[in-house]
Amino acid sequence: MSLSPDAISTAARQLFEAERTRTQIRQLSVQYPAMTVDDAYAVQKAFVALKVAAGGVVRGHKIGLTSKAMQSALDIDEPDSGVLFDDMFFADGGIVPAGRFIATRIEAELAFVIKTRLAGPHCTIFDVLNATDFVVPALEILDTRIERVDPATKATRKIVDTISDNAANAGIVLGGRPIRPLEADLRWIGALCYKNGQLEETGLAAGVLNHPANGIAWLTKKLAPHGLALEPGQVVLAGSFIRPIEARKGDTIQADFGAYGSVSCYFG
Repeated sequence: MSLSPDAISTAARQLFEAERTRTQIRQLSVQYPAMTVDDAYAVQKAFVALKVAAGGVVRGHKIGLTSKAMQSALDIDEPDSGVLFDDMFFADGGIVPAGRFIATRIEAELAFVIKTRLAGPHCTIFDVLNATDFVVPALEILDTRIERVDPATKATRKIVDTISDNAANAGIVLGGRPIRPLEADLRWIGALCYKNGQLEETGLAAGVLNHPANGIAWLTKKLAPHGLALEPGQVVLAGSFIRPIEARKGDTIQADFGAYGSVSCYFG
């Protein structure tokens, strides 16, 4: 890692305050040009620790940047991950307080509810399916505590910015029909995504690393060197299979998963 412990702590505090005040900070990749992915995960870990110290309860994880297109755009070859907190869960069809966030975007994906502990560096898709209680349609609410474009340099955010910022994680809505993991070929589950009644995006879950359970296996292996695992009852967002949809106050977002139901929210 290139960042000192003091720099990591400072960056985490910046992100914590940005979330609290709803004021974006300058890109960490601009502040620390030599920043590495390992540095970014260290900042995220410190950011998460600050949220836990403030009363946040970890409820699961999210996986992002699972599509080849997004990985190519950021010049990376693997996804990223973040942590879900208890205050990020919103009711299906309910109101999401727009004033709590800075610049929200929405993605459609599948969420895995873990039944038995998933751990170790050799986790496979079969281990994931055996350890999953339910798979359920979901909306992920993204937000960014970091500027997307730097005003001075015009540089866009880098992967280290996104990872540091808890993978742009902000909220989750679970809905539709929970299904057992072997009840359907998860690759072929798709969604029609609407904003204020107009179709915006469509996609298939196969867009997530060829099978959404592959993302869960990747995360399990990523956590293993740190002695961490996916625990029973945790919710894991497997990764989006649509491009993000911008959402502001007054917008209604709905994802229709066909036979597996729909999930929606209103930004009030």
